[in-house]
Amino acid sequence: MSLQDIIKTNNIIRILPSENLSSALNKLSTSHDAAFVFTPENKFLGVINPYYCLIKSSYPGNAKAEHCLYHAPKVYVNYPLTKVAGLFMQSKIHYLPVFDAEDRFLGIISARHILSQFRSRPIYKTSIAQALKYKNHPMMVVYEDDTVAAAINIFKQSKVSKLIVVSKDFKLRGILSHYDLIAYLVAPKNSPEKASFYHQPIKLFAKTYVLTLSPEHTLADVVRLILEKRIGSVVVVDKTRHPIGIITTKDLLRFFVSEQQEKNRRIFGGFFNALKPLGMFA
Repeated sequence: MSLQDIIKTNNIIRILPSENLSSALNKLSTSHDAAFVFTPENKFLGVINPYYCLIKSSYPGNAKAEHCLYHAPKVYVNYPLTKVAGLFMQSKIHYLPVFDAEDRFLGIISARHILSQFRSRPIYKTSIAQALKYKNHPMMVVYEDDTVAAAINIFKQSKVSKLIVVSKDFKLRGILSHYDLIAYLVAPKNSPEKASFYHQPIKLFAKTYVLTLSPEHTLADVVRLILEKRIGSVVVVDKTRHPIGIITTKDLLRFFVSEQQEKNRRIFGGFFNALKPLGMFA
């Protein structure tokens, strides 16, 4: 299947450059969502996303969208799906703009659409326990009584989009994302609500409903949950509900891309080895 077959052209979150940031973010539903900014003449300018607007940068809620743009990687309609997966790995958003050869906006592609095309790949038969050994970054954990200020500092330093929230005995209590803090982060800097917000405990903002799997499950089980429940990640827990890891959509794409790269190395390695007896590389 080609990229053309899975481009989304309707129900795109579109906003004008003059719309304020608070209004734009209010139209999103997750940390990885994106609002696509177009001029009145329908020229694409960029995207609005919680991480790039509120964590990496700290734009006020009344800032105009045109001043808060993130220039997401461009996807061209002739790109192979593996290349598109690589672009998603570079970005913290799960929706990217798609263009034709003349740089005309065609629609958007989602990370879940890409993942759905790869779900039957052999790499996803790997156990979660084995996959966790190859993750680039460890899970980031906070205690439920830690302050929001501490959580924001971890978001900024680690660049992760989700923090796993635990009790003092390290049992899973919930998960905290950038999205859970939007309403307060866009509040006026001098408002009383914002001043007290940073000192509030994380447990007041974290989501307590978390989808989990055990280490014995496979990556295919993670893919199934992410696609069926339309979520971005799954927390891995042991039998006593202690979190031991997290598998994200980005991880799943990375595992697939790594599998393809290894496959290509084997193919080209075999090709070059076959040429050696002919004196091609003497």
